[in-house]
Amino acid sequence: MSNNTLARVTHKAADALLIVSAIALLMMTFIVGWQVFGRYVLGSSPSWAEQSALTLMIWFIFLGGAAGVRDGFHIRIIAVENMVSQPNRKLMRMFSNAAVGLCGLAMLWWGGELVVRTWSHVIPSLGIPRGMAYLAIPIAGALTAIFSLERIFDDPAEKALIGELSAFGISAEGEEE
Repeated sequence: MSNNTLARVTHKAADALLIVSAIALLMMTFIVGWQVFGRYVLGSSPSWAEQSALTLMIWFIFLGGAAGVRDGFHIRIIAVENMVSQPNRKLMRMFSNAAVGLCGLAMLWWGGELVVRTWSHVIPSLGIPRGMAYLAIPIAGALTAIFSLERIFDDPAEKALIGELSAFGISAEGEEE
């Protein structure tokens, strides 16, 4: 699979994650609104509302976070990065992406353990396994690791810099063309 094919696949995956996260956020908002309406207007809130809202929140946070790794919209401090030379910037970004990828692998491993250990526990108000609520953690971890690996080998920040330099007639090595 070429880098271009990988980029297209991961871009579509990140877009799908954001859509799923947005839908889950909307559903959670509706459920919490219904719970408040039930409690204060009807005098009785649905028993399933709180647990379903919490489960949806776990899903949209982790899936949206994984998409953020792919799209590079996580917060980072670039003051030090801007003070060093271009080769050192590239190394710093590679190290940063590798650290994020290792965190993704940890989420995959330990999140998977959490799912396995809690699968037999049922969420009483929903009737689903507790592990289902936590399944987003290893899924997001695997995707985070994949997205981080892609960013290591195909750094969009480097491409943007090369594009900006070439617009001014400067090569990536700092020489005028």
